[in-house]
Amino acid sequence: MSGPDPVAVRDTFTSVAPRYDLANHLLSGGIDFLWRRKLVKQARQGAHNQILDLATGSGDVALALRCGLSAKVKITGVDFCEPMLERARCKRDQQNLEKELNQFLLGDCLDLEFQDESFDLITIAFGLRNLADRKLGLSEMLRVLKPGGRLMVLEFSQPYFWFRPFYYFYLKGILPWLARLVTGDRDAYLYLGSSISEFPDRVGLAQEIKQSGFERVEHEALTFSIVALHQGWKKA
Repeated sequence: MSGPDPVAVRDTFTSVAPRYDLANHLLSGGIDFLWRRKLVKQARQGAHNQILDLATGSGDVALALRCGLSAKVKITGVDFCEPMLERARCKRDQQNLEKELNQFLLGDCLDLEFQDESFDLITIAFGLRNLADRKLGLSEMLRVLKPGGRLMVLEFSQPYFWFRPFYYFYLKGILPWLARLVTGDRDAYLYLGSSISEFPDRVGLAQEIKQSGFERVEHEALTFSIVALHQGWKKA
C-alpha cells in the first residue's frame, strides 16, 4: 500500500494549481462532472451532519456536496497543498457560502487533526492514489468516522481489458502533451499516467479497504472502469 513521495506530489499540485480545474475538465472531456455527480447522488443516501472531504484540492467535490445536500451540513475540506486550498476558498467566497459550514483546512491525510468519531461521511476523490501510505491513510479515515459512518472513494482504476490499449495510449501518449498546452507542465501529467498504471483495480482496492477495518465494502465501475466508486462502512 506504499505510495509516492509526498514532497514530490505537493510540488506537482503546486505547479498546476492555477490551471488545475481547466485541465481536469478539458483532459477528461467533461466526464469529471458526471463522476462527481455520481458521488453526490450516493452521498444523499444517508443522514449527515459532519462531512470530511480529504485531498479536497480546489474544492470541487466539497462544493458539489454543498449544492447537493442539506444547507445545514457542515463540510470540511482538507488538503496538504495550500495553493490548491486557496482556489477552493476563492470558489467558496464567489458562491457566497458560509465559511463556518464550508471550511478548507491545511492538513495531512496520514495524521488527521480531528478527534475520534468526528464525521458521518468521509469522501476522497482522486487522492487516495497520491498517499504515501494508503494503509495508514485508511486507518486514519476509519478512526475519525463515527460508528456506522461511511467512506466514499472516487478514484482511477484499471479499465476493462478491451478498453485498456486505447486508454493507456491516450493517458501516456497524448494526455501529457495536451496538459503541457493547458498547464505548461507536462511532467505533472506523466506522473498521473504512471500513478494510475501502478494502482490496484477496483477489486484490489476493495480488498485494501476491507483489510483496513471497513465493512460492507462496495464498488462500482464508471466509464469503462477507468474510474471506480468505492464505499465502505465503519462498524456501528
